[in-house]
Amino acid sequence: MKSVLIVEDDKWLAENYSRVLTGAGYKTTVALNALDAIDAVDDQMPDAIILDVLLTGSTAFAFLNELQSYGDTGVIPIILCTSLASELSLENLAPYGVKQIIDKTIMTPDDLVVALSRVL
Repeated sequence: MKSVLIVEDDKWLAENYSRVLTGAGYKTTVALNALDAIDAVDDQMPDAIILDVLLTGSTAFAFLNELQSYGDTGVIPIILCTSLASELSLENLAPYGVKQIIDKTIMTPDDLVVALSRVL
C-alpha cells in the first residue's frame, strides 16, 4: 500500500483529502504545518506528498528546500494543491520534486487520486 503525506493547514480539507485517498487504497498521514511535515517524513518516508503552498507559519517552499537537501527525501514526488496554481510554473518547481500542480479552487476529490496515479 502506497503512503501519502498530506501537508495542509486547513484541517477540514486535510481530513477530506485523507478520506478520499484512503478510500482509493492509499495510507495517509496528515501534517498541519511544515514542521510537523518534516517530522512525519522522518518518522515514515512517504511514497508521495500532497502539499499546500500557503501554510501557517511557513510556506511550502521552505519545506521543499529541506526535502531537497537530503538524497533520500529529494526524490519523493510532490503534488502541489494550491489556490495559487495559476501563479506557479511546473517547469520552475520541477527541481524541487514537484510533479504536478492542482488548482484547489476548481479541483474535484478525484483529481488527487488521478494525480497520485500519475506520479507513483
